[in-house]
Amino acid sequence: MRIDGLQYANWSEKIFRQLREGGVDAIHVTIAYHENFRETVLNFEKWNRWFEQYPDLIMKGLTAADIDVARATGRTAVFFGFQNPSPIEDDIGLVEIVHTLGARFMQLTYNNQSLLATGCYETEDAGLTRMGKQVVREMNRVGLVVDMSHSADRSTIEAAEVSERPIVVSHANPHDWAPALRNKRDDVIRAVTSHGGMLGFSVYPHHLRNKSACTLEDFCEMIARTAERYGAEHLGIGTDLCQDQPDSIVEWMRVGRWTKQIDYGEGSKSDAGFPPMPSWFKDNRDFGNIENGLRATGLSEAEVQGIMGGNWYRFFAENFGPQTNPDN
Repeated sequence: MRIDGLQYANWSEKIFRQLREGGVDAIHVTIAYHENFRETVLNFEKWNRWFEQYPDLIMKGLTAADIDVARATGRTAVFFGFQNPSPIEDDIGLVEIVHTLGARFMQLTYNNQSLLATGCYETEDAGLTRMGKQVVREMNRVGLVVDMSHSADRSTIEAAEVSERPIVVSHANPHDWAPALRNKRDDVIRAVTSHGGMLGFSVYPHHLRNKSACTLEDFCEMIARTAERYGAEHLGIGTDLCQDQPDSIVEWMRVGRWTKQIDYGEGSKSDAGFPPMPSWFKDNRDFGNIENGLRATGLSEAEVQGIMGGNWYRFFAENFGPQTNPDN
């Protein structure tokens, strides 16, 4: 089983076919960065048309059982998520609505301070806001997973502690391996995993040691050492693959509507566009390279299979449905 914890590709029939060639059984797809509720609904509509156009390649995913259907029919189950809480605007009632539409993940921030929490690029991290704590409770109730991939340290730790259900960092790497602002420090990863949450390892070059020149061996060895520290059962892959996206999309991701200036994130003007991917992971057909690389580190076959997809499957099965004890 192969499950990718996050991608933001420029979707096309070509990529849908590459998903099948790479044996990707399920994928978490970003369908909102800075969109408001109505704009996000239009993105759901776009995906509904793709499901109609390519029914032999992709299908909508709502529960872990849909992955079983996808595997049995040779398709990829697509699960939706937001990299920003903008689709719920300032209305907690929209949490249940977006879950009903098919959303299964929502980040509480995208780099900046939001109504809910602090992003990883802010100077001061005030943690979860009053609204943030209430929204987390509502997300727990309906089965919308809290994702803290772009959030600051205190906010992420508080989210792990406040949430009554496990949370995720769907796409990042350990900060002590590659000290990018977006990567997560030890106490953050420990807070997420000790509460039953998941860390998805990213192959986005700005999150890698030596960036585009990172070797497969270094990447997989990092995963193996992380497994020793936090437990392999809490780990998965979240590539953050942005295949075939034009460089203008980076500007939308980083700038949205909050500034008139170009925000280069962790890079410089020379890093304005998408960086080249490492040679061992260009597209979805390369998942086998990661799987073989993990085997070479000495991880057990069960651990490798868990990281490649089994752990995400278990997490989906336990966390996409309504809360069973909402009064606790």
